[in-house]
Amino acid sequence: MTIHEDLTSGLAHESVPAGVAADGVRSRPAWGTVAIVLGVLALLVIVGLSLIRSQEGPVAVGATAPSFELTTFDGELLTLNQLEGRVVLVNFWASWCLPCEDEAAELEQAYREYGPQGVVFLGVNYVDTEPEAMAYLDKFDITYPNGPDLGTRIAQAFRIRGVPETFVIGRDGMITSVMKGPYPSLAAIEAALQTALTP
Repeated sequence: MTIHEDLTSGLAHESVPAGVAADGVRSRPAWGTVAIVLGVLALLVIVGLSLIRSQEGPVAVGATAPSFELTTFDGELLTLNQLEGRVVLVNFWASWCLPCEDEAAELEQAYREYGPQGVVFLGVNYVDTEPEAMAYLDKFDITYPNGPDLGTRIAQAFRIRGVPETFVIGRDGMITSVMKGPYPSLAAIEAALQTALTP
């Protein structure tokens, strides 16, 4: 091979575009590469939606309550749609949360007072284990429905910042009261419920 032929051969190889085989046929990307690209795009969408939700801030008074499903520790499936037309108190709590204990007995007392009037109490157990949660319910003799927030989906829908947090939802599905932290007294719970019950 002459020097000229060697240089020509080298130039020929260099002039083939990336992704094109030597015979001129464009090669296809591997399925693994496509899957990785799609996975990264999906992750970016999820992160973007989470950032938008976090920037919206917590759900406030006057907002429409987010719809949700809660499967209680007894296995009953409850949805907000089922409870339309009724006042609903949604309390986020955890067995490891000491401030939650400050309001537990008063919430139960309010339930026994307002439950017969048609007010629904729902306890949403946040980032907990079932044995500890059940021990907590037994300790405070809590009888209204409670269930775990699987995957923290309900907490994310309400955009809570911690526990305890409590939302009172009016008959029209609008939030009438929000309490961040424990209720200071039974009277405070009653006042929040009375606001929702007043036409």
